[in-house]
Amino acid sequence: MNFKPRFSIITPSFNQGIYIRDTIESILQQDYNNFEHIIVDGGSTDETIAILKEYKHLKWVSEKDNGQSNAINKGFTMATGDIIGWLNSDDYYEKNIFNKISQHFNQNPACNLLYGDITYVDLNKIALFSIKGPIITYEKLLANPDLIRQPSTFWRATLLSRIGNLNENLHLVMDYDYILRILEVTSPWYYNANLSYFRTYRTNKTNSNPRKQAKELFYVMRQHSSHLSVKQHWFLLLRYINYYNSIFYISVRWCYRVVKNIFDE
Repeated sequence: MNFKPRFSIITPSFNQGIYIRDTIESILQQDYNNFEHIIVDGGSTDETIAILKEYKHLKWVSEKDNGQSNAINKGFTMATGDIIGWLNSDDYYEKNIFNKISQHFNQNPACNLLYGDITYVDLNKIALFSIKGPIITYEKLLANPDLIRQPSTFWRATLLSRIGNLNENLHLVMDYDYILRILEVTSPWYYNANLSYFRTYRTNKTNSNPRKQAKELFYVMRQHSSHLSVKQHWFLLLRYINYYNSIFYISVRWCYRVVKNIFDE
């Protein structure tokens, strides 16, 4: 009988009651029962706590923290599983993927980090576009932070002792920094399937703080490279002026994805 590794899914939360049920249910309804879902809440004042109390399987705490990175680090210390996943409280997993991910880790002992495709959705969970393909390497991710697929990424818990915790001085790009640190010590493996859904909207933390995000990205890039390319500087400038989140850019990108999917069929 194959070993069934235990999943530890960490969810940071603060006043996300409107979305968090989708997050919880996407884990609870997986075709896999060896998991723990750890929710670290920052002291929500909306309906979040009432919702958490409905689910007896959850491991959760609600208390004031020092931001999302601090909350996730608390979750790391609470985790008892073999495979770690990090799912924010407005995102959700694809149906019935845990068993497939478990099998992949079992069949590939050299795999320490696994990532798959991700689909961006709007507030009503209507698909906008997907990011697909085995395109992530350390070098490519360092050059283009938008390749990150944090909700669709899983890694062995043994990496926690090697990599350490998230940098709590980072509040918007801590996932980018953390995955880069992982890729410095191990190669990523790609799973050819959609693994998660990322809910994007104008008021979410990343979209509403483009300048702060650009500054944090610059800091992380400089931590990993003493010299930034022209392409990296251009990327940071466009992010700083919020070009990537403009209506024009999103419309062009959506049209490009539609046309590409048509010709790829």
